[in-house]
Amino acid sequence: MEIYKDLTNPASKEFEKLLNSKLSKTNIEEGKIIDGKINKITDRFVFLFVEGLKSEPVLDINELKSMGLRDKIKLGETIPVLLEKIEDKNGEVLVSASKAAKIRGWDKLVEAYEKNEPVLAKIISTCKGGAICEHIETGSLMFLPGSQISDKPLKNINHLMNEPQKFAIIKLDRVRGNCCVSRREIISSSKKEDKAKIIEKYKVGDIIKGAEVKGYSSFGCFFNVNGELDVLCHTSELSYSRVNHADELFNIGDKVDLKVITVDKEKLQVGCSVKQLSPDPFEHIENYELNKVYEVKVVKIMDFGAFCELEPGLTTLLHSSELSWNKKNMSAKKMFKVNDVIKCVITEIDKEKRRVAISHRLSQTNPFEVFEKKFPVGTIVETEVVNKNEYSLFVKAEGLDLDIFVHCNDLVWSNNGEQELNNYKKGDKVKIKVLEINVSEQKLRGGVRQTKPDPFVEYFKDKKIKQTITVKIISTDSKGLIVKPEGCDIEFPIKKSNIAINAADSRTSRFTGGERIDCAIQDLEINKRKVSLSIKLLEEIEKKEALEKYGAEGSGKNLPFSSLSEDLKKKEKK
Repeated sequence: MEIYKDLTNPASKEFEKLLNSKLSKTNIEEGKIIDGKINKITDRFVFLFVEGLKSEPVLDINELKSMGLRDKIKLGETIPVLLEKIEDKNGEVLVSASKAAKIRGWDKLVEAYEKNEPVLAKIISTCKGGAICEHIETGSLMFLPGSQISDKPLKNINHLMNEPQKFAIIKLDRVRGNCCVSRREIISSSKKEDKAKIIEKYKVGDIIKGAEVKGYSSFGCFFNVNGELDVLCHTSELSYSRVNHADELFNIGDKVDLKVITVDKEKLQVGCSVKQLSPDPFEHIENYELNKVYEVKVVKIMDFGAFCELEPGLTTLLHSSELSWNKKNMSAKKMFKVNDVIKCVITEIDKEKRRVAISHRLSQTNPFEVFEKKFPVGTIVETEVVNKNEYSLFVKAEGLDLDIFVHCNDLVWSNNGEQELNNYKKGDKVKIKVLEINVSEQKLRGGVRQTKPDPFVEYFKDKKIKQTITVKIISTDSKGLIVKPEGCDIEFPIKKSNIAINAADSRTSRFTGGERIDCAIQDLEINKRKVSLSIKLLEEIEKKEALEKYGAEGSGKNLPFSSLSEDLKKKEKK
């Protein structure tokens, strides 16, 4: 024991040197992975021998079984373990086989990430936002985002579960120990290699037969060629005519011939053209004449009209407003179908803007001109009610598919036109008088009341201004009176200011309705059907006549005028 009392003597130093050299050879350090040889197995534990350690590390046998190392639980087998502590508080060595496997698996993932190599794994479960993959070699778990499962959207990935396949490591977090992988990148890279070989077959100037329209974009149209390659045709290369969007010319699934105009081997892109397969029709656009009828072919029908082909490569829009004379914004779907040949008139040719406008209705006889010749303004026509709304009727003359507008105010001469409108229904036969024909604006207007004598004209034709008439009070309100002349069915207003000379007597409350009173015609315009009635004017006329007839003040007091005596005094002074 004397050797341990003095550590400075040569013997102690030699022992320390031998001990350190032994430990350095075995490279025993906490936190490192070491290999342990199984030298004893019990029902619950496995004992390992590690050179350089003073005691045998112990592993739980269930830990090894859960790691799939059941076959390695044999005497003499070597198992890698993580040395957590050389000596704990109980003097035992702490090691872990599962942690060692995780660290070695992580190291392999790091190595694969740095070398940009794919790893072999399988999808074992799904989770929010993607799926969980297990590295087949090490059992390490990795996250597969939903967007990285495939290059096409997949509703179900059951066919991919538990199938060994390659994944590319796209993100690695060494601090958190997270690994993110992509199956899509593997698929894309393999397709990229195949695509490069496919593109080698195409050269500028090649003609592609029967390419299928696959999809649209704001800048062009995508075509699928023989099921092996997608090519782009820019909007400017679709047609010599102006095109706003590819769906104006093609439907999904259409077969179209293309000409290869660009091949980019670096970007693996092929650019094509539809219009370059035919000569530019605008170079000989002078062959077409304005206001002349041509046969065109319907190539596509839209909500706002139809696209028609004057000749291959020269496509123009037939707008819905130019389909029919009598139907506003008629649907082209109800009139034509694709490949129909129809007649149209060219209305505009603009070579600079590369624009040609056509009209289908101009190729037909204008029914408004026919109507004008057959039924000029003032003609009485037998019609049938075809439609109505809250303020008017629409009627149609026999033999002409034209709607004639009849406002409710033109149904009766009285002021209850909206009430009269309720008496009409679809299919009723009605006589109307043609009031207006506007061929340029395609408008027809008629009236029912104009077919009958005007009670206004009949009553007032022999009346004059300041003439006295007898009326019946129909109703009163704050603004005045509503009256009806005897022998006339039309009601007229008398303003409050025209009820009496004195403001105190201009009260509408003086009248209850039903009274017969006299009034004078203040204004009358028979041509405009305009008349103004006044009780005040009648009082002024009668007052003037009284002043001229009765010159004495006493006579005037017996008259029913409140201000007559004062007026007589003024007359005497003069």
